[in-house]
Amino acid sequence: MNRLKLNNKKNRLELTLKNFDSLMVAFSGGVDSAFLLAMAHEVLGRKVAAITATSDIRPAKEREAAIDFAKKLGVKHILLESKEMSYPDFVANNKDRCYICKKTLFKDIFAIASEMGIKNIVHGANTDDLKDFRPGLKAAHELGVIAPLIDAKLTKDDIRLLSKEMHLTEWNKPAMSCLATRIPYGTPITRQALEMVEQAEDVLFGLGFIACRVRMHGNIARIEVTQKDFAKILDNRIRKIVISKFRTIGFSHIAVDLEGYIQGSMNRP
Repeated sequence: MNRLKLNNKKNRLELTLKNFDSLMVAFSGGVDSAFLLAMAHEVLGRKVAAITATSDIRPAKEREAAIDFAKKLGVKHILLESKEMSYPDFVANNKDRCYICKKTLFKDIFAIASEMGIKNIVHGANTDDLKDFRPGLKAAHELGVIAPLIDAKLTKDDIRLLSKEMHLTEWNKPAMSCLATRIPYGTPITRQALEMVEQAEDVLFGLGFIACRVRMHGNIARIEVTQKDFAKILDNRIRKIVISKFRTIGFSHIAVDLEGYIQGSMNRP
């Protein structure tokens, strides 16, 4: 890691943040938005507020983590009950699902920010996000949501390193996305499916798996864990626990993906 280059990126981010009179940070509780919120608070102090969307598509543990982080930071924190499940175009789960979700969400965030006298909204997208299929980035750009981490050319690795140096507990947190990403495009999203996926992933987290996903294909659970965890997931004791608990949740077939955990694997053609 080129230290001078990293310092320049951080300085660029600080200069960008100093240009705002006030700021609303779209805060998911993940590594990127946590770093952005901490930096914004460091630069702007009480001029910063955070807003976190809550709904069936977002894991409860992520909401609690966001609440805890904002409280420790001392930032004003707003919880917004998002309404994406009330939109038929979102529930249909076509490839523009994320665009629809972010478009409606950011409109609601702008409305709340306006009531508070805040003009600028930022989110935690980084340069690595530009390499994946992210229709939500298009929605954010169209509405004028700013991505300071991209403007500063910060990568995920940059953000983790800087977060670690700032002693942010989220620095090594695994990537997390909304639960809808576990359901293949074209398969309608239901609250039951979201609950089953969340419960199944909580089983894996409870067994000590850090980076993992449960992809839902009808009544089949396709488990993705890192390749270093293959031996663990296939250990006889662990395997029996997973099968028993997943069956209780409602899955009739439980499979382990031999390719392992790959972020965004459902975006493949």
